[in-house]
Amino acid sequence: MGLAERRKIKELQDEVLPAREREIAEICGTAIPYEVDWASLEHDAEALNFLDNLSCHRLNMALRMICMDDMGREAVRDGVKRIALKNVADPAQRHIAFEDGVLHMHCAYARGAEGMIPDGRIRETLLAAL
Repeated sequence: MGLAERRKIKELQDEVLPAREREIAEICGTAIPYEVDWASLEHDAEALNFLDNLSCHRLNMALRMICMDDMGREAVRDGVKRIALKNVADPAQRHIAFEDGVLHMHCAYARGAEGMIPDGRIRETLLAAL
């Protein structure tokens, strides 16, 4: 892992993800922590650059739709305990699942929009289980 990757990981850990967690708390009424598989990202500067937009931003857009009323906010507060993010090499390996309170999102971050899970699919995955 090079200096650029270490700097980006530190920025994500110290600034970006805490800000996104605060945004989730504003949307849903509770903080939901991120768990990132840093080993899947540490050698991929391009993927690190897209993590926030392709996962965090998309998730928050989905949560805004779900949490538009008290019932939605309560369902998310009671059901979602953690968000687990992992980088994959190929868009064909993308995966989303919601199991035991954990939203798992595997994205090909370096591939930009081609490697993301759209906010509509995130919303559908959560709604099916909440």
